[in-house]
Amino acid sequence: MKRFSSYHSLNVFRLQLDEWEFPTHKHNFYEFIFIEKGSGNHILNETMFNYKEGDAFLLRPEDSHSFEIEENTSFIFVKFTEQLFIEKLEGGKTAKWMEIIKVLLQNPSAVDGTLITDEEDKKHICNLLKILLIEFSKKCAYSREVVLELFGAVMMMVARSHSTSKHGDQCPSNTELDKLNQILGYTRLHALDAEKMRIENIAELFAMSPNYISIYVKKHSGVSIQQHIIQTKLKAADQLLKNGRHNVNEIAAKLGFTDASHFNKIYKKYKKVSPTGFMKP
Repeated sequence: MKRFSSYHSLNVFRLQLDEWEFPTHKHNFYEFIFIEKGSGNHILNETMFNYKEGDAFLLRPEDSHSFEIEENTSFIFVKFTEQLFIEKLEGGKTAKWMEIIKVLLQNPSAVDGTLITDEEDKKHICNLLKILLIEFSKKCAYSREVVLELFGAVMMMVARSHSTSKHGDQCPSNTELDKLNQILGYTRLHALDAEKMRIENIAELFAMSPNYISIYVKKHSGVSIQQHIIQTKLKAADQLLKNGRHNVNEIAAKLGFTDASHFNKIYKKYKKVSPTGFMKP
């Protein structure tokens, strides 16, 4: 698979395309992609999502992706590396900024598609990105500082928008909700990794016992972690079924079900239709 490399800590640019010109690829950097206008499909880690104006995606270096453009699309790309975090740290007062970035990188759009659903947030983030594009092209005094602050503002707004869409209208503001977001973000990120989705392994990662993490998630979200994991896996299953690239046996194995029969039973219990019934037009 093609791998694109960049040796700059930050790169910001706009591309307007009728046809995607690049093969499916990975990077050695993180990539935030905002759809300024247009529509089509985004193929991310073998899962296809529709995209439209205002949608946003955050990719890690290990992610592979490409686009299928249906309507002329204007992309705004923000590519960055860990070096940018070091540069940002030198500015002070960055603890919350780093925490926001960490949560976002654990909680990308791998399952749900776009990171942003609120229409007003889409407009604000688009405007910030337009200013970022202008400032990035400047080389005058303080331009770099302005660019770093704008980048931080974009990431914070994306994190706020994404978290708010998951938990209703109230903006997350306390450490308990931050912790919950990290746990649930981790489950969404690793929906296709059966070993990492085991409650014992999730609990160990977050320094909790399997019993306590179950109590903690139920207390702060109203739903057990087992239910969150099942719902996350079923969302991933829907995307894999829509793609039509994997049969039921392969999807069951990818998602860590005992076998296709177990997958069929769980899917039908929650979806009220079998996986094969879902695949039918």
